Amino acid sequence: MSISMKGQPWLDAGATRAVMAALEAAGGAGCARFVGGCVRNSLLGQPVDDIDIATRLRPEETMAALKAAGLKAVPTGVEHGTVTGVSERRPYEITTLRRDVETDGRRAVVAFTEDWAEDAARRDFRLNALYADAEGTVFDPTGGGLDDAAAGRIVFVGEAETRIREDYLRILRFFRFYAWYGRGAPDADGLAACAALKAGMALLSAERVSKELLKLLAAPDPKPSVRAMSESGVLAQVLPQVQPLELFEAMWGLTEDPVLRLSALLPADAAAVVGIAGALRLSNGVRDRLAAVVAEGPVVTAAMPEAEARAAIYRLGRGVFEDRLTRAEAGGSGDGAALRRLAATWTPPRMPVGGRDLARLGLKPGPETGRILKTFENGWIANDFPTDGHEARLAALISSRE
Repeated sequence: MSISMKGQPWLDAGATRAVMAALEAAGGAGCARFVGGCVRNSLLGQPVDDIDIATRLRPEETMAALKAAGLKAVPTGVEHGTVTGVSERRPYEITTLRRDVETDGRRAVVAFTEDWAEDAARRDFRLNALYADAEGTVFDPTGGGLDDAAAGRIVFVGEAETRIREDYLRILRFFRFYAWYGRGAPDADGLAACAALKAGMALLSAERVSKELLKLLAAPDPKPSVRAMSESGVLAQVLPQVQPLELFEAMWGLTEDPVLRLSALLPADAAAVVGIAGALRLSNGVRDRLAAVVAEGPVVTAAMPEAEARAAIYRLGRGVFEDRLTRAEAGGSGDGAALRRLAATWTPPRMPVGGRDLARLGLKPGPETGRILKTFENGWIANDFPTDGHEARLAALISSRE
């Protein structure tokens, strides 16, 4: 009995049909099939974001077919067989069937083929090697993809060690797909191969590693996957200063943010965090955010009085305060819901005085101006941002220096 995805909105969309019609007009019926995530997620009832298509057409034939149909064709990776077709502003990644000729653990030299089984054999996991034709009929060349998808199993195509040696990033992908689609214990052969070959990840670019890691941490419940990574030694290979998992496991239920979840795996030391972020080639924004969570400054707890919380929000900014509050909650400081509402609704006031106010009171501009304003600000914050009495306070500060 054949399995069909018929009725999927993305499959029946006019933009999708236009792309498939263009390819089949050039290569005949069945020359192109949907592949990978769009097929897997449709079968699992999960959202489809990207639509990938595999085809017997060569890249230049794909380009010509799209243009002949009045569709945009972008040569995004023609040396590897990939063309991006654009239909009604939606991108479709279209790749010629391939087989690996040479691999070095990071990238592959490929040759084009017309054999669907050869194309499936070079893919990572059986549930990612599922294809579907233009009408939605599903094909399972490895013979295990459909069962794996239904059972929540992440199983390598062929021998796990062979697939990993082709590209060591597949170790992280094993744990990432297990986090998103796995149920029960991870596949024993795959897990053993990942543990045995984890040192090979040193060959990978930091950017590829961090991208996979953040995708993994964005899963609804990454705890079992991260635990398996830790027990296999893979996590320490990625994060040499990784911390015990208790804080991370408490954090996941408080936030879906992968950056905050990552922070719970890192040392509570801003300098160390900056070094780790640099090694992973994380963006400056992510690096700064991770460091700010554990940097010096106001200590945030879920039990702090509101006046102290307002002072912390003023000094840290709303985003850093909320990040520190989440980390504090994960560490067992209590329920921070009330302080989170405060952070969302309270607008920090502007400093009510400045240099002009000091000049009006007879103080000439100079280094002392800054010191007095800083002293005033500290007192204003400590008194929970009073709205009046500022001139008298300034006058008293000026008098105290004389």
